[in-house]
Amino acid sequence: MSTADEEIAKGERFLNGLDYKSAYKHFDKAVKIDESNALAYFGKAESAIGMPKVKKENVGTWYQKAIQLDPKNPQYMEAYALYCMNDGHFNEAERLLSEAAQVDPENAPYYYTEFAIQYSSMAPVIMEQYLDDQTKDIIVSKALTYLLKAIDLEPKEAKRLL
Repeated sequence: MSTADEEIAKGERFLNGLDYKSAYKHFDKAVKIDESNALAYFGKAESAIGMPKVKKENVGTWYQKAIQLDPKNPQYMEAYALYCMNDGHFNEAERLLSEAAQVDPENAPYYYTEFAIQYSSMAPVIMEQYLDDQTKDIIVSKALTYLLKAIDLEPKEAKRLL
C-alpha cells in the first residue's frame, strides 16, 4: 500500500504533464489515505479543474479544505482566489488574496497587483450585461486601489505625483 506522499508525488507528475484524470485519481487516493493532508486536497482541486465533469462546488470545497488544513499557505489562497475570479466570485477572490498578503507580507505587493490586474480584466467580461459607465468606474477604482496598495502609495500622494 502506498503512502499519501507517494500518491501526491504521482499526482503531481501527472498534473505537470497535464493528465488531469490520472492526477485526480492519485490525489483522490492520497485524500483517502490521509484526510488531514492539505496538499492532497489542493492537488485534487487543481487536477479537477481540468476535468469538466467535476462539479464546481466540489472544487471549491477541496480548495477550502486545503486552506483549512494549512491556513498559512498563501499558494492555496491564491489558487482558490483565481478559481473564484474565473467564476465571477470577486469578493471571495479579494478576501483570499488580501488574506494571502497578510500571511505572506513579503509578497503582499504581488497579491494586490494580481487582484487588480485580474479583476480589471475579468470583471468587465463577467459583468458585461450590467456594464454601464458607473460600473466601469467602480471596477477601475477598485483595481487602482489595489495597485496603489501594492506600491504602498496613498491616493492623495498618487494624485500629487500625477
